[in-house]
Amino acid sequence: MRVETRQLKVFLLDSGLISQKQFENALKKAKKTNQQVGDVLISDGLIEQEKLTQLEAYILGIPFIDLAKEKVPLEILKIIPEPIARSHNIVAFRKKGDNIEVAMLDPEDLRTIEFIKKTTPLKILPRLTTPESIKNVLKQYQKTLEAEFGDIIKKEAKGIKSIKPSTTPSFLKEERGDEGEEKDELKKVAEELPVIKIVETLLKHAILQRASDIHIEPLEKEVIVRYRIDGILHDAMTLPKIAASGIVARIKVLSNLKLDEHRLPQDGRFKIEAEDYKYSIRVSILPVSTGEKIVMRLLSETAKAFTLESLGLKGEALERVQNNLRKPVGMILVTGPTGCGKTTTLYSMMEILNNPGVNISTVEDPIEYRMPRINQTQVKTKIGLTFASGLRSLVRQDPDIIMVGEIRDKETCGLAINAALTGHLVLSTLHTTNAAGTIPRLIDMKAEPFLISSTLNLILAQRLTRKLCEGKIKYKLSDSEIKNLKKYCDLDKINKILRTHKLLKENQTLKDIPFYRPKSFRECSEGYKGRIGIFEVLAVTESIKELIVKRATSDRIAEQAKKEGMLTMIEDGFIKAAQGITSIEEVLRVIIE
Repeated sequence: MRVETRQLKVFLLDSGLISQKQFENALKKAKKTNQQVGDVLISDGLIEQEKLTQLEAYILGIPFIDLAKEKVPLEILKIIPEPIARSHNIVAFRKKGDNIEVAMLDPEDLRTIEFIKKTTPLKILPRLTTPESIKNVLKQYQKTLEAEFGDIIKKEAKGIKSIKPSTTPSFLKEERGDEGEEKDELKKVAEELPVIKIVETLLKHAILQRASDIHIEPLEKEVIVRYRIDGILHDAMTLPKIAASGIVARIKVLSNLKLDEHRLPQDGRFKIEAEDYKYSIRVSILPVSTGEKIVMRLLSETAKAFTLESLGLKGEALERVQNNLRKPVGMILVTGPTGCGKTTTLYSMMEILNNPGVNISTVEDPIEYRMPRINQTQVKTKIGLTFASGLRSLVRQDPDIIMVGEIRDKETCGLAINAALTGHLVLSTLHTTNAAGTIPRLIDMKAEPFLISSTLNLILAQRLTRKLCEGKIKYKLSDSEIKNLKKYCDLDKINKILRTHKLLKENQTLKDIPFYRPKSFRECSEGYKGRIGIFEVLAVTESIKELIVKRATSDRIAEQAKKEGMLTMIEDGFIKAAQGITSIEEVLRVIIE
């Protein structure tokens, strides 16, 4: 059941919502971009989503329902499982006798209706609604999860014990056996069904929402759980304080950590596997004033390596990277803060280099993706296998290409430079804010400038920005917005760059071209989905080498690189914003933060 374009046109014109010319223009655009005409009308701001959905519902003879402020009872919400609700944008919201009313965005999704019919004896009554309504109800699944945890904890209140860390001095513990008692008690709590269910649900829920990290933070009277999704932390749920000790104990058991150690930080890892996914979980536990904070990094073992193009590298920047990957010796460094996708970029480079004619060896912490024909070594600091000792051993393995997960100290830096000098191509990462800042950072780690200039081929600095969904809102910059942007970048240079990329005509300025803002739309609950990189690629040319040897400042190096055609991250971000891939606000957020 779909609204025909002809029907939609008649009803829109009769209702006076748009003119015939506006509809014809939208229809041409829809055919050109392979979109529905209704989606084009919304994205161009000609009609509101709610009004269009109401009209479609009227044409199809399906009742329209607005659930934007509706609260759905828990027992009704659970009739449709959350993964189905999220992936198909369909929610149950009202039950009358043997009938259950379900709200949906796509009236043609008969498959999902048939699936729901098999899971419940109730008669399904479909209703059309808006993305805002679906978003509101989907948020309530989160509350459902908390309610489920609450039920578990209330039912098993006697089972989940709140265990206070022992404060007995260690020399007395040995005599009295307090340490052993506490350990046994914690282990017993960690193996109880309610605690196991809570931890499993936390992980499953995070994977369903595409979270990269889980933060479990104890407060004085409760425990806050937050998920990092597309680089942004979101509150996921609040749990009672009584559950804290059990959750910590369970995660320590899974990670093979010391149960009775509450004063020192601990790091570990474990794996979870199901039919649909396989994840390696990296665990960090840190003592805080209110207990122990846990951060878990979720690393998919089934994820495939990206191409450099899909990461966001285009044009001259991509060409520079590809040219330097063809060089048999030297060093390529990817820089940026934690969580900006440096390792993913390195894996994409190795995917290009990986062929039967070369031996690639890595030393990583952790191994994020398993790659065939590449010898990957995991750092294990507890037994002395560090980046430095691992790199020292790798050189004796006859490698052509070496990847070091991170250069973080003087020894690793010296070994990486030495490996590049002795005929290897070395790939690694470094924590710096921009590409030019890499040089002073290496010098700070006691690397000699003449050795840096002899070995360093390329520096690639990056950040990750969230990508806009299709239902984005078009707008043009106002005078006040342009004035504000001048604080962060050279607008004359950005105008010139946009003209070079044919995004701006000769007689146009930034005020004349459309940019986009996020809007909740169809599958996109927050207006963003997924992330893309913004880059600055600094090729170490002869003039840059001279500056390195002279110990020039990072500003002087950056200035020279710009003269030689390097785009800064903010300039690359503006290109992607003008192309409608991301928003200006998102570019500024990741660069200025």
